[in-house]
Amino acid sequence: MIVNWNKERLLLYGVTDRKGAGSGSFYEQIEAALRGGATMIQLREKGMAQPELIETARRVKALCRRWEVPLIVNDDAEAALAAGADGVHVGAEDAPVAALRQRCGAGFIIGATAKTVEQARAAEAAGADYLGVGAVFPSPTKKGAIRITVEQLKEICGSVTIPVVAIGGISLENVALLRGSGVAGIAVVSALFGAADIGAAAAALKKEALRITGSGAQARKEEKE
Repeated sequence: MIVNWNKERLLLYGVTDRKGAGSGSFYEQIEAALRGGATMIQLREKGMAQPELIETARRVKALCRRWEVPLIVNDDAEAALAAGADGVHVGAEDAPVAALRQRCGAGFIIGATAKTVEQARAAEAAGADYLGVGAVFPSPTKKGAIRITVEQLKEICGSVTIPVVAIGGISLENVALLRGSGVAGIAVVSALFGAADIGAAAAALKKEALRITGSGAQARKEEKE
């Protein structure tokens, strides 16, 4: 597993979407995102049978290892463990964070979805390592997702000590609106994997993520490049 987990891993969090992805094979798309600067990858394959999910996660993990980037599996902690992934991300309807922490141990990354301050604090108390908060903008991949305002996002960020990643309809056109919210990074689906040039999209999104998070020396370094 990745040993140097920290909030900087959330800067550009790529979430896979086979249905809305652009050209190239699934694995080529992920490699392009990694090459362009993705700092974390989530394998989200809802409805896939567990044996296929495990095999897919193993292949994606091999790509992530080349770039020393953590791999998170959506929803299925057992598949994540079997594949040797770095962690799991769960929603409110999935396995409780406390039970997952007991099952998976201290070195396993657990992300949890939160849409309220109460949910955020509960997830942190249960042992979550980070929170995914959104949808901050209308999402093409989750059209029925509950929206939260940037002010609500800011309130959630200020209510916990673990890092928060914003998700939901984030693109190059609207990401600047998240400046000052307190997020550690952005989770993107369509703006990354739906792009004609995934590598270029990753580089551009990462640059904007550095700007909105105010990542100090790293941001200044990116600005010079």
